[in-house]
Amino acid sequence: MDDAFLRIANIFFYVFHTVLIIFNLFGWILKRTQKLNLITLLLTFGSWGLLGIWKGWGYCFLTDWHYEVLGRLGEHNLPNSYIGFLIKKITGWLPNTELIDFYTLSLAILALLCSVWVNLVLPRTRRKPR
Repeated sequence: MDDAFLRIANIFFYVFHTVLIIFNLFGWILKRTQKLNLITLLLTFGSWGLLGIWKGWGYCFLTDWHYEVLGRLGEHNLPNSYIGFLIKKITGWLPNTELIDFYTLSLAILALLCSVWVNLVLPRTRRKPR
């Protein structure tokens, strides 16, 4: 792969992956994005859990692909967590791995619960006659 392609791929992954993380956390809020949010959350948990069977719990194929690009661009010794990677990139500080994992999983579960609520529970409660 040539260097220009790698730089473009790197920018794509920064933008796409970061926007996806934010969408996973907050996409359940807007009515028009609620179904897509549930789908992306299920895909995220599927990657973490199902692909994690073979690759290790919390495996994210986007992180894997981005780290492959970063490795070819000369960046090495990257943290296991993409969230940790972003925090270090933005602030220069890499928090404790357990702390990152705890908050990543906790906030993702909270977002999934909110998404399930607005997509599956609320519509049922609105259909019941009073």
